[in-house]
Amino acid sequence: MNKKGFFITGTDTNVGKTFFSSILIQKFNYDYWKPIQTGKNLENDTLHIEKNTKTIKNRFHKPIYSFIKPLSPHLASNYEKKSINMKKIKKPNSKIPMIIEGAGGILVPLNKNNLIIDLIKKFKLPVIIVSNSVLGTINHTLMTIEILKKNKINIFGIVLNNIKNKIEGDNHAKSIEQYGNVKVLEKISFFKDLNKKKIISLSKKTSFNVFKL
Repeated sequence: MNKKGFFITGTDTNVGKTFFSSILIQKFNYDYWKPIQTGKNLENDTLHIEKNTKTIKNRFHKPIYSFIKPLSPHLASNYEKKSINMKKIKKPNSKIPMIIEGAGGILVPLNKNNLIIDLIKKFKLPVIIVSNSVLGTINHTLMTIEILKKNKINIFGIVLNNIKNKIEGDNHAKSIEQYGNVKVLEKISFFKDLNKKKIISLSKKTSFNVFKL
């Protein structure tokens, strides 16, 4: 079992990376860090997790880059005439396993030369892919798996999120495991209007035994 933490990525934006990170933080009291935040005023994921979990405040680390526009990092940084420098993105010191959350999917651009996948390579943590259980998720998830494998990145597993239909969710999970040869760690049902109470409840109900340190 990896003692250093996980990098949480997704098959796309708005697939539930922050939601899933919230459950992990609540259940295991991991450290949390999102190196690059876009949409600072309305979509601050660090503040969202702090607000919706009952955990120790000093477990949250500030982003290295934070941009106002809710866009891809390379576009959001251009609006503010700043450039994202990979050398400045250094993992915070901590003795606690850390959840590092990416921005969007693995091929989201950071600057002229780098993508989110380059951050994944830099930190060398096992990757958990969060996938939205909708039409097209098998294709999107398998493509993400394929790219990570070609880059020799350790995939810890898949979290299938936002399942509205159990049969459909089970079929998605079975197909992803069969064709991607990667374990689906958890299947999470659709929840409307998530709040602190629901996240705390979910953290107690979900098994996630595989994450025990």
